Amino acid sequence: MADLKITWKKSYIGKPQNQRRIIKSLGLRRLNHSVIHSDTPTIRGMVNKVSHLVVVDELDS
Repeated sequence: MADLKITWKKSYIGKPQNQRRIIKSLGLRRLNHSVIHSDTPTIRGMVNKVSHLVVVDELDS
């Protein structure tokens, strides 16, 4: 199974509260911070909700 490298690129100031919660639940702490998660439907759904705030790269494992 592939991994996803998720990088927070745009601020969530002025965005809805649910998008702020998704950013925090992905483990992103500050702008330009990256985390690696396995490619699961749950993570994909969270990334789709905040796709305008993050950049996603697929990593081969």
